[in-house]
Amino acid sequence: MSEIAALHYRRLGEGAGRTPVVILHGLFGSSDNWGSIGTELSKDFDVLLVDQRDHGRSPHTTHISYPNMAGDVHALIVALGLNNVVLVGHSMGGKTAMVFAQRWPDLLKHLVVLDISPREHEDNHAHIVDALRTADLSTNNRKDVEAHIKAHIKEPGVVQFILKNLHWKTPEQLAWRMNVEGLSRDLEHILASIGPETVRVPTLFIRGGQSDYITREDIPQIKEQFPNSRIETIDYAGHWVHAQAPQEVMEFIRSVS
Repeated sequence: MSEIAALHYRRLGEGAGRTPVVILHGLFGSSDNWGSIGTELSKDFDVLLVDQRDHGRSPHTTHISYPNMAGDVHALIVALGLNNVVLVGHSMGGKTAMVFAQRWPDLLKHLVVLDISPREHEDNHAHIVDALRTADLSTNNRKDVEAHIKAHIKEPGVVQFILKNLHWKTPEQLAWRMNVEGLSRDLEHILASIGPETVRVPTLFIRGGQSDYITREDIPQIKEQFPNSRIETIDYAGHWVHAQAPQEVMEFIRSVS
């Protein structure tokens, strides 16, 4: 395993006796994607919104893999002295959470996985990585970068999601918060399966009914590898289930916390 990355996080609602809820975003995302849900949950729980390595404000590293990402989260949880954690992860964050549960189940109260199965997934992100890598950030015109991204990515929601990562590194220099070269280099590891180890931690899978990241064909494998699990489907939601159905997602998280 490579070096542990000291992850950036925001902590909301900290207090004695509160169940810790640690939330992990997906690929190309950041903890900011969960700000509204985290703020609402912090009324009752000790909420940590985490930037995974090579995303958001966390360090850029030399190797991105689920063992490494899970190790980062473990180091954070241990450093903060947390236990009986409800670990929530969307997409890439869901796979990180599943690998964490394989390795350190005793630290968890419940696992919540949003719209990702444990299997290997197809590469449907190449056009996004290409758009990021070929964007000319030497310009000081944000509109030019936005036009470039729109030319490569046709889904308006994905365009806006990606552009949340664009920031002014200095008053004269635009930059991506995420490690574009690292994500391009290690995308195969991000798309990989989590490995065969059984997870006995109580687990809730929340599936978007309009998404194909958890298919009906995946369900037998999930039930076998996660024998103490249940799968809930939000019929009208796609892959970005927490953005499209935030109230339902919060209710599910509350139900296991």
